[in-house]
Amino acid sequence: MSRRISIVEVGPRDGLQNEKAVLEPSVRADLVRRLEAAGARRIEAVSFVHPKYVPQMAGAEEVMAALPHEAGRSRIGLVLNGKGYDRALGTSVDEVNVAMSATDGFGLKNQGLTVDQQVQMLADIVAGRANAAGQPGAAPSLSATLSCVWGCPFDGEVSVDQVADLVGRIAALGVGEIALADTIGVGDPWAVTRKVEAARKAAPEAVLRLHFHDTRNTGLANAYAGVEAGVDVLDASVGGIGGCPFAPGATGNIATEDLVYMLERAGFETGYDLDALIGTARWIGEKIGRPAPSALSRAGGWPKAV
Repeated sequence: MSRRISIVEVGPRDGLQNEKAVLEPSVRADLVRRLEAAGARRIEAVSFVHPKYVPQMAGAEEVMAALPHEAGRSRIGLVLNGKGYDRALGTSVDEVNVAMSATDGFGLKNQGLTVDQQVQMLADIVAGRANAAGQPGAAPSLSATLSCVWGCPFDGEVSVDQVADLVGRIAALGVGEIALADTIGVGDPWAVTRKVEAARKAAPEAVLRLHFHDTRNTGLANAYAGVEAGVDVLDASVGGIGGCPFAPGATGNIATEDLVYMLERAGFETGYDLDALIGTARWIGEKIGRPAPSALSRAGGWPKAV
């Protein structure tokens, strides 16, 4: 099997934002460099949010200042609104990922915006980016992540129709990559298949990306279902660290090293060095003051190197 699966590393952002430890920008930049040495080529490096609400993400500009542009590598900055987008434009980020929600409940809690207001916010960002096209220092590429696709901590179940409608509206604005996120880790493989199929019908030209949390021990099964449904881009966090501070009980993402192990054992290509990933997972565990929860950081890969 030679199919390549691209893994977007989200540890420096989604991984660290829910940890008790607040790491200095220099340490977070070091994490990005270590992950790139392990094979990561797209990394969600920072989040342009107010440090009052997410102190773990303070100093995004300092992190990016320590990461000059490098060919073949893309550093992503997450934003929640137009103010965050404007901050991102003042840095060297290669991509901006706009976080949205499939539900009003989470949208109001996370961003203070309803679903319709979030769509308008995205439309304003897209319009501003179009106006900047062709100018010196033109705007970075744009993607959107739709949170709570498989369930909301405030509004409960999320229907296939809700997801398809929003994906269609996002794609209609010209956003070329749309991530579907299981923010609180309630999805199952069969629901993944249904919503991926619905999203593909709603936005046949868009690249779909999947973002899973392992809160209820279904993360890798959901990733498998996504790959079987034809998705080639998955998010993961080194060490399995992270979660969402605005979603009660939302624990870590699927671990990058666990995902790489599963995929490469099956014959897929990821471009990652598994041993280097495991080493990075153990290193970040030391930095945050607790062992990384991933299986591979404890057990190691297989077969064992001689």
